[in-house]
Amino acid sequence: MKAPKPMKLVAYLAISVGCALASISVASTVKQTKGDFEDKFRQLDEILPTPNAYRNAAGEPGQQYWQQQVDYSIEATLHENERRLTGKQTIRYHNNSPYALKYLWLQLEQNRFKPDSMAEQTVAFGGLGRRGPATRAKNDEQPAGITFGELRRQQFYADNNIGYEISAVTNTQGSALPYLIKGAQMRIDLPQPLKSGEQLSFKLNYAYNILEEDAVSARAGYEHFPDDERKGGNDIFLLAQWFPRVAAYSDYEAWHNKEFLGRGEFTLEFGNYDIKLTVPADHIVSATGELQNPQNVLTKTQQQRLDKAKNAKSPLFIVTPEEALENEKAGTNKTKTWHFKANNVRDVAWASSRKFMWDAKGYHQGGEKMPLVMAMSFYPKEGGELWQKYSTEAVVHTMEVYSRFSFDYPYPVAQSINGPVGGMEYPMITFNGPRTTWHEDGSRTYTQAEKRFLIGVVIHEIGHIYFPMLVNSDERQWTWMDEGLNSFLDGIACREWDPDIPWGVEPRDVADYMKSEVQVPVMTQSDSILNLGPNAYTKPAVALNILREIILGRDLFDFAFKEYAQRWQYKRPTPSDFFRTMEEASGVDLDWFWYGWFYTTDHVDISVDKVSQLRIDTLNPDIDFKRRREEEVDKPASVFVERNQQEDKRLWVDSNKGVSDFYDKHDRFTVTNVERNEYQQMLVDLEDWERKALSRAVKEDRNYYVLEFSNLGGLVMPILLELTYENGKKEQRYIPAEIWRRSPHSVKKLIVTDKNLSAVTIDPEWMTADVNVDNNHYPRRIIPSRIEAFKQEERTDPVYRDIMHDIKTEEKAPEATPKRK
Repeated sequence: MKAPKPMKLVAYLAISVGCALASISVASTVKQTKGDFEDKFRQLDEILPTPNAYRNAAGEPGQQYWQQQVDYSIEATLHENERRLTGKQTIRYHNNSPYALKYLWLQLEQNRFKPDSMAEQTVAFGGLGRRGPATRAKNDEQPAGITFGELRRQQFYADNNIGYEISAVTNTQGSALPYLIKGAQMRIDLPQPLKSGEQLSFKLNYAYNILEEDAVSARAGYEHFPDDERKGGNDIFLLAQWFPRVAAYSDYEAWHNKEFLGRGEFTLEFGNYDIKLTVPADHIVSATGELQNPQNVLTKTQQQRLDKAKNAKSPLFIVTPEEALENEKAGTNKTKTWHFKANNVRDVAWASSRKFMWDAKGYHQGGEKMPLVMAMSFYPKEGGELWQKYSTEAVVHTMEVYSRFSFDYPYPVAQSINGPVGGMEYPMITFNGPRTTWHEDGSRTYTQAEKRFLIGVVIHEIGHIYFPMLVNSDERQWTWMDEGLNSFLDGIACREWDPDIPWGVEPRDVADYMKSEVQVPVMTQSDSILNLGPNAYTKPAVALNILREIILGRDLFDFAFKEYAQRWQYKRPTPSDFFRTMEEASGVDLDWFWYGWFYTTDHVDISVDKVSQLRIDTLNPDIDFKRRREEEVDKPASVFVERNQQEDKRLWVDSNKGVSDFYDKHDRFTVTNVERNEYQQMLVDLEDWERKALSRAVKEDRNYYVLEFSNLGGLVMPILLELTYENGKKEQRYIPAEIWRRSPHSVKKLIVTDKNLSAVTIDPEWMTADVNVDNNHYPRRIIPSRIEAFKQEERTDPVYRDIMHDIKTEEKAPEATPKRK
């Protein structure tokens, strides 16, 4: 490749007599406060909550930190044919707060789907999950569209009763407790206040009709397979948000009783669970917790396989594909009760189906707390080889990576379940959606996209067991604290799985959103975010990547992030706890970073506008005047003079010698003794250190480049420079973000070098999410693009049909297109 031409000399840097050499550095002008000066580095003290005894200034749990505990004993029955769940539970509430509680609030998420709920009544047409056609007619008079999915949803609502049926709320002695249900919230009024340090037990019976997940999109529900060999088909049941749960009560919000609207998930209290699940006898059940009665629900052979899988090098089947296919055929009226216990978890979910095959592999992570974790996957034949090859292995890989950044996985099992939910997480168990495609010859295949989706979603959802199932952030209020942090870590895990797969967490993946008009601050409450994916997942993940790779470096970042995870394991952090911990543990002031990336809609767009090449004037007239004469000669000649010469125009002074004088032989660059004497006097008048500095600068004759930058996007960031020299070599330079502290809109930077620059590039590897890379180059580059040829679309209005011809067309029965299974 041919080397670019050197940049044209722009100016020379002169040194005034008596000035130190250091004065040549260019400083930005600080604008007046009454003008348009904006302090991008203002501290967050007035935004973040004041540190207290519960949460200190270092971002740690304070000396008086507390949180509640809620224990559950639940017996539930799955009525398969009715697709209904009934249950009874005993709840033991531990009031660890310093306050007396007059009432308890419970979450009734199944009520969120009732037609009269706030969630359903406030869904706007075209809202999340309720979109019309992907493209709309340009003519506003065209009617709005509605999807088949929305029709299906509306018809399911019309045909089914939705929501909890609460049949009894009593104390342990059987006396009724007064309660009020409002939307998806339930308040139980206590006979007397529950004092600090006291405990309360009460019972609650409930039932509800299970939603069809494909119709309602509810994070949980059943999926029906009508084409299975069993008469009536089979179902997969994914049960989450399946029992009334006591809401969280915290030091910073008291009762977390914000109405569930569907997007903001939840935060709950940790507790111990004893769960008994009665299901059809041929079902296989996966659940949060450790199975207590394998001898009652598994065959001896299956128990032996489960024990052997603990030390297997690759996943072993506990329930084989052949056994699962046989289960699909029969069905039974008998039942089995699966008994699970889970300690110190904030929720429980489970799955049940006769379609499940089950594989497992032991993950030997070592350590004292949980040296062996069983990684397991449950999936129907529709999962096929895709699930058999990748699901359980991805579970193990996730734990290996996440534990490096946080803590050892503390639970006995980690599970991936295939069902109708695309991706959802709960303690010890996750729901994941991708499947294979069935073909008429009986074979099953999968696309590259489905492979990437499965690996990515398993890593992401298993990662959620760390954040927020263990580091218990409030998903309803700050979605980014679990989705953003988890997306950052799953990006690391996915790259360590296969770096050639585009995982969607690179800085370039968020640039379009950050420059869009629909962007809202990351700190926006989840139900108010229009574009949840880029806002709560990608943007904070990219921000943390930039913080790790550019601003702090891996050593500082990884230490601080692990400190945050370990401080808040089994506890409830807020954004201020994360921000303060990262600063305190890294030793770096990051207020400017948190403010710009999380509290504003600024974007990154740094432009390199001008590069000036300057050289030292020697101040010696015999040297400098000669150089200036040479510069004048190098300038382009007048085109008029050149054309006169081409036409042999004779000059007047050449034809009339008498008009010549002294100045025809001496130009303005002729040196006289006056200049020489002034130069010598200047040297005498200099201080010794000034004379030494000038002499060295003249001798070295270095290049002084002044680079001018403008911040067009508003988000201050470090400037990542790539300097290309005439010899083709490149040099990387890092300018910290603090260069913008006095002038956030434009700055200049002096670069001193022995080499000649040929080009300057900002962020050459696209690491800062700069939304416009075209202005990142000096000199500017030609912008590549494509011209797309297209054919004009035919008109589709009814009047343009050829009815005379079409009415003669014979009617014929359509042939069904093979369906995807």
